[in-house]
Amino acid sequence: MVVTDPESAAIAEELMATTRALRRVVRRQLRPQTPGPALRGAQLELLRVVQGEPGIGVAAAARALHLAGNSVSTLVNQLVDHGMLVRETDPDDRRAIRLRLTEAASQRLEFWRQARDEFVATGIDELADGQRRALAQAMPAMWALLASLEKVEAERAVVE
Repeated sequence: MVVTDPESAAIAEELMATTRALRRVVRRQLRPQTPGPALRGAQLELLRVVQGEPGIGVAAAARALHLAGNSVSTLVNQLVDHGMLVRETDPDDRRAIRLRLTEAASQRLEFWRQARDEFVATGIDELADGQRRALAQAMPAMWALLASLEKVEAERAVVE
């Protein structure tokens, strides 16, 4: 894929570098105080998928994460071992399983969301008024960028 606009390429590079650094500093700050076992990124992503769609099956979770089914099955096994996920038999198809968060996983995700928001808000509080306004004004563009990328992703999936 060729980016025809050098300004877009420069913005993309800076945006991705900034978001990587932002996520890294948040993780460094919050990991030591987060209850429960240390979890990898893919495990947390699966927990978020299950949180958003309780009762989701492994195949649907794999599609949502763009991962192979066997990779998600491995993640499920790990998270069950950690006490973060529960497998339930699908009442309509006894061969299928449905995934649900445990109370520990729900509490962990809520703790992380609250602690993350408070930590980032503390940093935002330190910004000048104009910088805070610029961040707030950038949010609609960020959501529009996400929607645009999801559209491109869906179009490419159809081609593949």
